[in-house]
Amino acid sequence: MGLFDDLSRFLETRLDEFLREHPHLELEAIEEQLREQEEDTQRLIAELQQQQKQQREGIVAIAQQIQRWHERIEKAKAAQRWDLVQAAQDKEASLLRLGNQRWGQMEGVNKRLERAQRLLAQIRQRRQEVKTQSARAAAPSADSGRSSAGWQRGASEAADDPLEAQFQRWEAERELDEMKRQSRS
Repeated sequence: MGLFDDLSRFLETRLDEFLREHPHLELEAIEEQLREQEEDTQRLIAELQQQQKQQREGIVAIAQQIQRWHERIEKAKAAQRWDLVQAAQDKEASLLRLGNQRWGQMEGVNKRLERAQRLLAQIRQRRQEVKTQSARAAAPSADSGRSSAGWQRGASEAADDPLEAQFQRWEAERELDEMKRQSRS
């Protein structure tokens, strides 16, 4: 196993060196990963919107059934059919509980949809930052030999920080995975 570990470390080191020498390639890989995350999030949003629509339709159908049973209760009371009144009231109460349960489920879907939409906005913002960085890295600089570390940091130090970028990707992936798991349950 030592040989494979050594080989793996060597290849990782060479890859890191290569990416340091060609930062635009790393940015392209990050942009591709963000594009895939954006597509996944858009699919998740579409799925959640479909669930939201189904939940609404189900709630409306239950509300119509509740209204129908309420009318039946009133008719049975008017006819003094107390045996039917009690059964109809039980049915109405059961439908009300079901409606409340579905309402809670719809609120859960709504919250997941809001989170997915916020995540999509974050991914798009990060993707735009990466595009800007990529364009900056690809643009030939006349003063590249004289640039200082202070100039390179600039106002967007966090956006240029590879560790920051790595954490943002990881956090976005975790949040997307969590939303996918929640949408399946």
